[in-house]
Amino acid sequence: MRVGPSQDEIRRQNLGALLRFVHVHGATTRAELTTALGLNRSTIGALTADLAAAGLVTEGAPKETGRAGRPSLVVRPESARIFAYAYSIEVDRLRAARVGLGGAVLDRRELDRPRGLSAAEAAPLLASAVKEMRQALPEDAVCVGAGVAVCGMVRRDDGLVRLGPTTGWVDEPIGAALGTELGFDVPVTVGNVADVAAFAEHARGAAAGCDNVIYLYGDVGVGAGIIAGGRRLTGHGGYSGEVGHMVVVRDGARCECGNRGCWETEIGEHGLLRAAGRSDARGREALLAVFDAADRGDAQAQIAVRQAGDWLGFGVANLVNIFNPEMVIFGGTMRDLYLAAAAQVRSRLNCNGLPACLEHVRLRTPMLGEDAPLVGAAELAFDRLLADPLDVG
Repeated sequence: MRVGPSQDEIRRQNLGALLRFVHVHGATTRAELTTALGLNRSTIGALTADLAAAGLVTEGAPKETGRAGRPSLVVRPESARIFAYAYSIEVDRLRAARVGLGGAVLDRRELDRPRGLSAAEAAPLLASAVKEMRQALPEDAVCVGAGVAVCGMVRRDDGLVRLGPTTGWVDEPIGAALGTELGFDVPVTVGNVADVAAFAEHARGAAAGCDNVIYLYGDVGVGAGIIAGGRRLTGHGGYSGEVGHMVVVRDGARCECGNRGCWETEIGEHGLLRAAGRSDARGREALLAVFDAADRGDAQAQIAVRQAGDWLGFGVANLVNIFNPEMVIFGGTMRDLYLAAAAQVRSRLNCNGLPACLEHVRLRTPMLGEDAPLVGAAELAFDRLLADPLDVG
């Protein structure tokens, strides 16, 4: 005989739903929560009281509404007290942040990352940034976890970085290494940078309210975070979204993954700098210099940018035809390329995209900007709390 959920399980589910709503939407009145969650006023009152007693939210009177009658209390996340650590491991830099419940970045640090740095070498640097941030913590602050965004293929079950072609990582246990360096008893969750950035933009950024989204992220390589039907599409092992390794040129340029003709060899850092005659340069500043030169009339730079923009539109058209998204967001260096070559991108997309798939698709840059990977990594850490708010320690 099937047994339904117990009263305690229902209560915990409702607590999680309420806290998640306030976490994503910010200060919300009890009346708005009643409507949004489909619960009665007394239940909302009891749930908010439980969350307030746990130190996760506060309740207070709203600002002057101008309406007659008793105003509904406003529920706010305890952003300053409840937080997660977030890390973004990129090709040329390491970033660490303290992100409060509600998504606010409260503190941050950034370090240069020499290319070739291993996980064992990166972990102490990130941990040192966290130790600096700890000095400014309120006495009653509670860390609920840590999230890591990394360029590479991340195994969903344990966060092992199976392959990071642009970072040189193979089977690197960055989550375990970082947990050891941090020395405190909170879980460390690892995700692909494009996937977590898509997560953040879908929750509280440009794609809020969109159920089908592609977030295209560029560093040296190119990857995508995909939201389908309102859910992250991660694949069986967690390795989906490696769109940069679609083969688009038979026997084309050698990719860092070992294959030839991958999409990222045409639109990534190496391909664009090669086309601009600057193969000896590297890094985002070198890419920005190419875009600037093209804007100032440098003929070779203009050809390189137009060519890369055409290839970008070509790949996006394929993704739009496959996934039929409402929105495509260009992050990281893909943002820079899109802004520099928007005409080529749109022209190629219109040429190769199926009309039905193009009807409603919008092309955007991240509302959260460079914070999208950090905010997304924090969302990974908050997920456990939002699933069971009373389990926070």
